[in-house]
Amino acid sequence: MTRLINKPILFALLILWAGLAFGQTHSFTHQDTLRGTITKERKWWDLKYYHLSVKVNPADSTLTGSNVIKYKVLEPYTVMQIDLQTPLNITRVTQEGKPLTYTRDGNAYFVKLEKKQIKGNINSIIVEYAGKPRVSKNPPWSGGLTWKKDSKGNDYITTSCQGIGASIWWPCKDHQYDEPDSMLISITVPKNLMDVSNGRLRKVTENEDGTKTFDWFVSSPINNYCVNMNIGNYVHFGEKYKGEKGILDCDYYVLPEDLDKAKEQFKQVKLMLEALEYWFGPYPFYKDGYKLVEVSYLGMEHQSSVTYGNGFMNGYRGRDVSGSGWGLKFDFIIIHESSHEWYGNSITSKDIADMWIHESFGAYSESLYTDYHFGKKAGSEYLIGTRRSIRNDRPIIGVYNVNNEGSGDMYSKGANMLHTLRQVVNDDTKFRNMIRNISKTFYHQTVTTKQIEDFMSKQTGMNLAPFFNQYLRTVKIPTLEYSIADGILKYRWTNIVDGFAMPLKVKLGEKEVWLRPDKDWKEMKIAGGTVLTADPNFYVFTKNLDEKK
Repeated sequence: MTRLINKPILFALLILWAGLAFGQTHSFTHQDTLRGTITKERKWWDLKYYHLSVKVNPADSTLTGSNVIKYKVLEPYTVMQIDLQTPLNITRVTQEGKPLTYTRDGNAYFVKLEKKQIKGNINSIIVEYAGKPRVSKNPPWSGGLTWKKDSKGNDYITTSCQGIGASIWWPCKDHQYDEPDSMLISITVPKNLMDVSNGRLRKVTENEDGTKTFDWFVSSPINNYCVNMNIGNYVHFGEKYKGEKGILDCDYYVLPEDLDKAKEQFKQVKLMLEALEYWFGPYPFYKDGYKLVEVSYLGMEHQSSVTYGNGFMNGYRGRDVSGSGWGLKFDFIIIHESSHEWYGNSITSKDIADMWIHESFGAYSESLYTDYHFGKKAGSEYLIGTRRSIRNDRPIIGVYNVNNEGSGDMYSKGANMLHTLRQVVNDDTKFRNMIRNISKTFYHQTVTTKQIEDFMSKQTGMNLAPFFNQYLRTVKIPTLEYSIADGILKYRWTNIVDGFAMPLKVKLGEKEVWLRPDKDWKEMKIAGGTVLTADPNFYVFTKNLDEKK
């Protein structure tokens, strides 16, 4: 295994050095590199289809199952990396009925293929596995399975794995850059329970051993961490939404004792769809439908199977995260997690370091929802209020190729970055069309930050590279330094990256004015006694140098 270890370790050391240079001090391991890199054993094959089949055994908290992995050969090679995290184990791998040998390096398995791999051919392997998966200690922030009981004593079992990866509970190509074009999910559970997973329910099979198998089919590309199973004594209700692409099936699965509360609270789904289709474009998964599924944790953005545990109340567990009052006008989880159907699920970052593409747009959706239903001023007040959670501890973009997320500031700071860009564009129709065009252009694709940055630059007709460098890659907040003396306003940007010259709207007294500061001092004549106030919709700081005098 020397060939597999030495180069990744060297690469990890280089990554560590780069992280230190940019203020990130996390050290990375060989396993981080195997998880986060498009290794030679990954890049030669293109994932086409999964058939994940899992039997869930609540009595001993174990899983047994298999995954059919269909792939296209991009370049001839005979070693395939499949990921499955301890304490689960792959027990057998076959191709065309013949057992294959494999070696294990931590959470990565390297399967030796016997069949000649010819460029352009479509082949498949079957991976069988078993064991007791890791239990999530704090879902959804820590990955794994959650084994609980509902109020009636029924088993209540869920999965969550964002960040740590889907391989924590099933074997897969566990990297965001490659997604299957479609997927069949077959979950077998005790006969008194129901499984709700992604896509549409094809059939339910009653088995002779007292279990039922639920077959769910996903007709769209899906990222690994969005695949889920939710097992419980669910009841169902649903409705139709007339959206931009026709009729969308909306299905809801909740525990029986919560049915009445859900029927009232889930009325917000149509309000969410109306607002987010306006801003982001058509819901991306009409073929697979939209589901909201009650779970025992807060909730997450599982594709076409959004999970919900916000207690059937508005806000974030009843709290307004903005402190503005507007956050209690909507259910945070319904809006935020559903917004990821556009940004996160339809459009997925290739590398987890670029998770801002998911979370900044997701966080901004809360403001856009408020804007749509309660007015532009309300949306702005909500967003500005969320700034109190910004830490500016490290850059929003993480370290590439080691499965590393950036700062949690990707939420509020990222949303405020997008809102600031909206002010710079200074044309809401143009800004909205740009966001909708992102949804359309990168529909059902995995993307890089560069692709999104370049696209937004082209759409706005501006060079946004310094803007994104400032907000995504540093912890520095642009600061307008100014002084006013003898009717002359002097001003400049400080605490900025090279090339940053963002225009800024200010009030000089009661008059609205656009300034165009850069790193050098500029001057303009103003009336004596005038007070400068920056437009609060820009996420910037101001520093009045006269206050030192």
